Amino acid sequence: MSDRDDTLTETVLGGVVLATAVGFFVYAAGSTGGFGAPGGYELEASFRSAEGIAVGTEVRLAGVRIGTVTGMDLNPDTFLADTTFTVADGIVLPDDSAIAIASEGLLGGNFVEVIPGGSPFNLEPGDAILDTQSSVSLLTLLMRFVSGEGGE
Repeated sequence: MSDRDDTLTETVLGGVVLATAVGFFVYAAGSTGGFGAPGGYELEASFRSAEGIAVGTEVRLAGVRIGTVTGMDLNPDTFLADTTFTVADGIVLPDDSAIAIASEGLLGGNFVEVIPGGSPFNLEPGDAILDTQSSVSLLTLLMRFVSGEGGE
């Protein structure tokens, strides 16, 4: 083979590798919601412990993704983890809804679960959900069980 054939082969192979890398990037960004405006409206909630969640964590209602966590900060006055999250347009939540950090299973990741209330009044953009439940640490539960502090 001549040098010209080698150069052509290397160029084609490089193009295939580059196209594959770009395709993977587009797939990864699209599947994580990385493209376009997030849409929806923002709500807030404060947790005693936000262990297990981060910006980008799914927000679910009845097991269906309705939004994502968009911000987390420590409130220096209350020492609570203030979180901001989006809820998709068209999802209307009663103003007495609750929110909890839940786990997908023993080895699964965490997500934020919205438990709808029964109020005839709805949350408006920027409102805070006051009824919150922090994540339950498996290690803490095991330590309580082993030490006999099970609350009998």
